Amino acid sequence: PAAIRALAGIEGLQRIRYTTSHPLDVDDELVAAHRDVPQLMPFLHLPVQSGSSRVLAAMNRRHGADDYRRVIERLRRARPDIAFSSDFIVGFPGESDGDFTQTLDLAREIGYAQAFSFKYSARPGTPAALMPDQVPDAVKTARLAELQALLAAQQRAFNAASIGRTVDVLFEKRGRHPGQLVGRSPYLQAVHAPASDRLIGAVAPVRLTAALANSLAGELAMQAAEMPA
Repeated sequence: PAAIRALAGIEGLQRIRYTTSHPLDVDDELVAAHRDVPQLMPFLHLPVQSGSSRVLAAMNRRHGADDYRRVIERLRRARPDIAFSSDFIVGFPGESDGDFTQTLDLAREIGYAQAFSFKYSARPGTPAALMPDQVPDAVKTARLAELQALLAAQQRAFNAASIGRTVDVLFEKRGRHPGQLVGRSPYLQAVHAPASDRLIGAVAPVRLTAALANSLAGELAMQAAEMPA
C-alpha cells in the first residue's frame, strides 16, 4: 500500500496495477488504497483456486472459502465499481462432487469479469501427486467444462453490460485494420477503436458500442482538437 500511494504521487502516472495477490495479503491498508487512490485500477486478480474450504486446506492455501468471500466484500464496500478475475483448479485429489458444487456456487456468488481455470495435473515429487483419491481425468474434464462455461458466460455478461458506457482506454498499439488502435479499459478489457497513431501510449475516453468474442469495439468520445499532440 505504501508503494501504491508513493507511485500515485508521480506526476503524469495515470494507472497503477499490481500482480496476483494472495487473499490473506489483502489487509486494511490495501483495501483503503483501493478506496482512496484513483490511479489504482478497479480490477483485481485474486486467485481462490476452489470454493471448498476442505479442498483449500488440502492444497495448503492458508485461506478458506469464507475468508475469500470476506475479502471480496471488504473490497466491494471500499470500491463499489471494482471487478475481479481469479484462478481455479478442478479435480484436486479428493475433490468430491460436493466440493466442486461449492466452487460453482462461489463463482456464481462472486461473479467474475474474467477468470482462468485448469485441471489439476500431478507433478512428480509433490505431496499432492502421492495423495489417494486421485480424480479420474474424465471427471476433471467434465468439471472443467462446466466451470468454464459458467465463467465464460459471466465474462460475456460483464462485457455486454459495458456497451453504451464511456471508459478511459490506454491505447497500446495499432489494431488489425487500418486507422484502428487497440488498448485496455480500466478492467483490462481489450478495446479497439478508430483512432490516430498519436494516441498510442495515451489514455482517451472511448464510447463502447459492441462486445465481440474477445474484445470490445468503440469510438472516441473526444473531438480532434482534444487529442494529444
